[in-house]
Amino acid sequence: MAKDITILGIESSCDETAAAVVVNGRTVLSNEISSQIDIHTLYGGVVPEIASRKHIERINQVIRKALETAGKTLDDLDAVAVTCGPGLVGALLTGVSEAKAICFARDIPLIGVHHIEGHISANYIAAPELEPPFICLVVSGGHTHLVIVRDYGEYEILGRTEDDAAGEAFDKVARAVGLGYPGGPKIDKAAKEGNPDALHFPRGKVRDSRYDFSFSGLKSSVLNYLNTEKMAGHEISVPDIAASFQKSVVDVLVSHAMEAVDEYHAENFAIAGGVASNSALRAAAQKACEERGVRFFCPPPVLCTDNAAMIACAGYYDFLKGKRSGYDLNAMPNLPLK
Repeated sequence: MAKDITILGIESSCDETAAAVVVNGRTVLSNEISSQIDIHTLYGGVVPEIASRKHIERINQVIRKALETAGKTLDDLDAVAVTCGPGLVGALLTGVSEAKAICFARDIPLIGVHHIEGHISANYIAAPELEPPFICLVVSGGHTHLVIVRDYGEYEILGRTEDDAAGEAFDKVARAVGLGYPGGPKIDKAAKEGNPDALHFPRGKVRDSRYDFSFSGLKSSVLNYLNTEKMAGHEISVPDIAASFQKSVVDVLVSHAMEAVDEYHAENFAIAGGVASNSALRAAAQKACEERGVRFFCPPPVLCTDNAAMIACAGYYDFLKGKRSGYDLNAMPNLPLK
């Protein structure tokens, strides 16, 4: 019988310090996350310098807790997988430096993992039956990608955002209407009390591109509406604005994704990333897939937001393919998905 492969995953690309122990890519023994949301809420968004300092303070504690929960020690590890990009450079450096130190001390392989690849891989943990190929929509605060997953670690990017990511637009609109940070969950909650057809906001399109996204125009439209109404002395309905804005984002995301599903005759479709926790997006994507007889996959919310289990999962399949990183591995804040 083949030996089990135990991997420690480390994630520190933004404002979550996370560590996880995963066996054979899909069995999660622990998945510890230390969030900084309370701190950054005071500033209305993530402050990179504060995030980096908090990672340094917490990373050893989080890794120790992950190993303890999993009933493992550093000597039980076969490799360490760490997010090396994209993300905040200082935050990434904390995780990368920690991973290199562990691998050097224990003489085990180091595997640098792309953050978006980690989000995609979260679906493997949530649905053990899922295998490539499939189409995945990755939607988060910093990324909006429509990807064909050809095989483990092999991707074809069909489309990406040309400006704001969908999650970024959620944060900016939430701030403008007074909901604060983090914007995604607060817009989702407010939208449940609003009428999604109360206002019509534009559905952004990118000229000569079927699958690319653009959300800056939508964000500007919402801000212009708010300014116009306030100047006229009209009372605004935050739930209606939230619901109408959210519907515009979801319509664009799902329509682009389903166009790709139809063109490529995909049998499986998945969503991933922090915005994949959005209830309206999950419902609309599931309905669209059901209408086409396509299987729909979506991780639970804890695996949609940044976590280390998804990094360990992605690292496992890189490990099987013989991918290894040297001790010259660096933080790459603008690392492209290949």
